[in-house]
Amino acid sequence: MDDPSSTSKGKRKRGRKQKAAAGNHASVPPDATVAAASDSPAPAAAGRRGRKSRRHEAPADADASRPPSPPRRGETKPVANGGDAVVEAGPVGWDEVARVLPSMDAVVKVFCVHTEPNFSLPWQRKRQYSSSSSGFIIGGRRVLTNAHSVEHYTQVKLKKRGSDTKYLATVLAIGTECDIALLTVDDDEFWEGVSPVEFGSLPALQDAVTVVGYPIGGDTISVTSGVVSRIEILSYVHGSTELLGLQIDAAINSGNSGGPAFNDRGKCVGIAFQSLKHEDAENIGYVIPTPVIMHFIQDYEKSGEYTGFPILGIEWQKMENPDLRKAMGMKPDQKGVRVRRVEPTAPESGCLQPSDIILSFDGIDIANDGTVPFRHGERIGFSYLVSQKYTGEKALIKILRNSKVHEFKIKLATHKRLVAAHVKGRPPSYYIVAGFVFAAVSVPYLRSEYGKDYEYDAPVKLLVKHIHAMAQSPDEQLVVVSQVLVADINIGYEEIVNTQVLAFNGQPVKNLKNLVTMVENCKDEFLKFDLEYDQIVVLETKTAKAATQDILTTHCIPSAMSDDLKT
Repeated sequence: MDDPSSTSKGKRKRGRKQKAAAGNHASVPPDATVAAASDSPAPAAAGRRGRKSRRHEAPADADASRPPSPPRRGETKPVANGGDAVVEAGPVGWDEVARVLPSMDAVVKVFCVHTEPNFSLPWQRKRQYSSSSSGFIIGGRRVLTNAHSVEHYTQVKLKKRGSDTKYLATVLAIGTECDIALLTVDDDEFWEGVSPVEFGSLPALQDAVTVVGYPIGGDTISVTSGVVSRIEILSYVHGSTELLGLQIDAAINSGNSGGPAFNDRGKCVGIAFQSLKHEDAENIGYVIPTPVIMHFIQDYEKSGEYTGFPILGIEWQKMENPDLRKAMGMKPDQKGVRVRRVEPTAPESGCLQPSDIILSFDGIDIANDGTVPFRHGERIGFSYLVSQKYTGEKALIKILRNSKVHEFKIKLATHKRLVAAHVKGRPPSYYIVAGFVFAAVSVPYLRSEYGKDYEYDAPVKLLVKHIHAMAQSPDEQLVVVSQVLVADINIGYEEIVNTQVLAFNGQPVKNLKNLVTMVENCKDEFLKFDLEYDQIVVLETKTAKAATQDILTTHCIPSAMSDDLKT
């Protein structure tokens, strides 16, 4: 039987572990192998026969941090005065059996209760559920974990290793793009006897990494080891963005999310956050590296909140074809990428134009395939240079336009999507009139309506706008008739579902709030909505507004519009 938590083939999976119902114990799927080893000693199986292990002499300069093996009952033990003492019969205390590295004590278990919005019925919320994941303590009385581990949180609690107490935590910041969240605990007792994790530099290929966390398969801490197998720009599943990431071959399972990845010197080099589930792939996990982590932390420290990772608001094309380079007026020693489109809402729209050739970013030359030098023998996408900047910072761009070189100093900003990738914890907006439920389209909305495979099942017109359309203004939204609550006044319109609203009484619909304002202030005899596919909806104004309250009462809906739309 397959693991119910697995995703579709070839998709990267976020590693948050959903907690089982109360009274049940977490179980490992029968076809799954336990890849994580607990650092606490496991009891030997009764009656097991096996080959006697060979004894090895430990070198004199062995690691002092390695825990000594516990003495057996009846054997001698050296004492301070030079003699020997016989260990009395009786169980050995757990505190005498094993000692751990200080960095491992900084790893905590994160318990979160989530209450997600219901995007299909936006005036409601879904049933709350619990999940567990991992986190670790850093300087400044703070804890790092994954953003998806505390997404839509109602309550967050932390438990230290070896403790029986769960401490209430406060969420300081959530970075959706980078999938990192920052927490703290007010109780002073939580911070006693714990040393914060220290960060290391970006590892190299084949460097050893150890992932520590609380994955599925047990309740105690788990350790898996591997090496760094790839460093490149990765697609972050939760953030719907692309940032620098590490690929490792250590097992990352549900519940590992937010746990640290240590190098061989005990310093943190990343945060485990997703894995690749595919029939042809084994043990492919992904780690958020320290440059992304430090960007998130410093962004919070500079502005007191998370402002995001800036982007260059363009779509670009490779210039690998020699005829294309010649037609664009490029010299043999010039390299770069061609600008296809510029986001109308991006600051770059004031200086960049389609068919401009971007030659360099902040003095670093861009190759014809869009890469820049990264480290010795490595190249990486030039978007890495942009992501190293902070929102509001300026960058120097050199472009080729009509065979002439120009330089511009541009101000970087975050991406404004027409179809938002996240609602950032806010409840969805909605408006109801005469049984017509109007809503703004977002990725969570599409996922709620069409499931995790919304990219295949959603209407083509919505997907085209999601993937290719650009917002013409910062407040532009894609407004749809989500559904029609059946009533006498909307007879004949019952089958309208997720259809875009183009105009109201001849005026283009800019966003949901704009539609609400026009409908509420309408003095015309009829309400006329122009929808896509050349559909129109016409309702008598007075009758429609009068019927709205009766429909809300019938369907037990508390309000005709969300709180953020009320004036």
